[in-house]
Amino acid sequence: MQGLLTVLLFCATVCVISSEKLRFQKNAQDNLKVINFNQREENSGPYEPNWDSIDSRPLPGWYDEAKFGIFIHWGVYSVPAFKTEWFWRRWKDGNPDFVNFMKDNFKPKFTYPDFGPMFTAEMFDANHFADVLQASGAQYVVLTSKHHEGFTNWGSNYSWNWNAVDMGPNRDLVAELAGAVRSRTKLKFGLYYSLFEWFHPLYLKDAGNNFTTNEYVEMVMKPQMHELINEYKPHLIWSDGDWMSPDTYWDSVNFLAWLYNDSPVKDYVVVNDRWGNGDSCHHGGYYTCNDRYDPGVLQAHKWENCFTIDKSSWGYRRDATITDYLTMDEITQTLAETISCGGNLLLNFGPTHDGRIIPIFEERLRQTGEWLKVNGEAVYGSHPWTAQNDTLTKGVWYTTKDGFVYAFVLDWPENNSLDLGSPIPSTGTVVEMLGVKTPLQWKKSTTEGATINIAFPVLAGPQLPCDYAWVLKISMV
Repeated sequence: MQGLLTVLLFCATVCVISSEKLRFQKNAQDNLKVINFNQREENSGPYEPNWDSIDSRPLPGWYDEAKFGIFIHWGVYSVPAFKTEWFWRRWKDGNPDFVNFMKDNFKPKFTYPDFGPMFTAEMFDANHFADVLQASGAQYVVLTSKHHEGFTNWGSNYSWNWNAVDMGPNRDLVAELAGAVRSRTKLKFGLYYSLFEWFHPLYLKDAGNNFTTNEYVEMVMKPQMHELINEYKPHLIWSDGDWMSPDTYWDSVNFLAWLYNDSPVKDYVVVNDRWGNGDSCHHGGYYTCNDRYDPGVLQAHKWENCFTIDKSSWGYRRDATITDYLTMDEITQTLAETISCGGNLLLNFGPTHDGRIIPIFEERLRQTGEWLKVNGEAVYGSHPWTAQNDTLTKGVWYTTKDGFVYAFVLDWPENNSLDLGSPIPSTGTVVEMLGVKTPLQWKKSTTEGATINIAFPVLAGPQLPCDYAWVLKISMV
């Protein structure tokens, strides 16, 4: 086991420049565990079914090194494709927008399960999905195996006639995508799974008993989780739908002890923190804390920022407008902020009911991949630097790797002149822009609070290495 972990301890001091509201963290090495990626991944258990033991498991190194993944929300909710993947819940709760949508467009006795046969996926090409994922530059993908509606994208034996094999597509969508991803890409394959189902009779019965019974857990949830692990052997389990009841109801620690000790994925599987009410940001593998979690400062524990290309919905919706989609400036800004503070970025899109990636989603994924072709060395396998963002200039974020410091400059500087306050240059300092062959000129800055002035190259059109978030590679600082 010697050499399995390299533990970097980070101590964060936040300096706030009030005029710019900048966040700066000094001596960032205090509590953040970083895996030594050069060592073989292995499980050091056995782990006992309690949080002290479960939380002591090292996070497999592939996850921190990956930095960037893709989330796919796909289910029956892509049939109505209206406002949100929570369509069924909003409709049943009497939300007027959803009640009126159903009244105006469907017959009076139409039920949500009637959407099931309309979830057809006839245009779904798993090879095309895999190729787009590869082109995005992502290192892992997480597919929804089951969302809160309870419909499973595989032929679960515990979701009779409410799964993608028995109705709708009549195909095992999980198996198809897993096979294509593994045969055509280098991405790790992961699965999202909702612990609860809004309207499952056994879950409602347990809830009515104040979760003193666990028939749903024993007869549905745990058997389905074992199906997923044993059949598809995912590298990542993205648990959700936990918040209504404590982890004792979900039997989370016993499941995780099995997962880490005896399952076929025990040596490499990664999990998140959604295992019961109050567990998020406290227990599990990496932390998600809440959707779109973006703390903006270095965290003591590995974390992930999951967010959506469509700003308002995780699933595909037909009522989106062009302004509802993230721009590439917004995506690269969030990526830079996230990895500078020690997080991973999980970027979500939702396919259509017939299995297509709509053009704007595919364009954003491919654009991200093109940007990463130029700037990926500052992303993959990087670590937080002593400063997360610059003390002087807003919109500059830092990472480090192999002795180099990388500065993500979100806005091209006025007059091609950039002052920075965090890097302290030496006589041997060299500054490069990724994608530009010639080193950049620099000098010690005379601006108050600045330590270095960097002259950006005079470039135009095709000479530019990319169109957003330019990355400087700085040595000897």
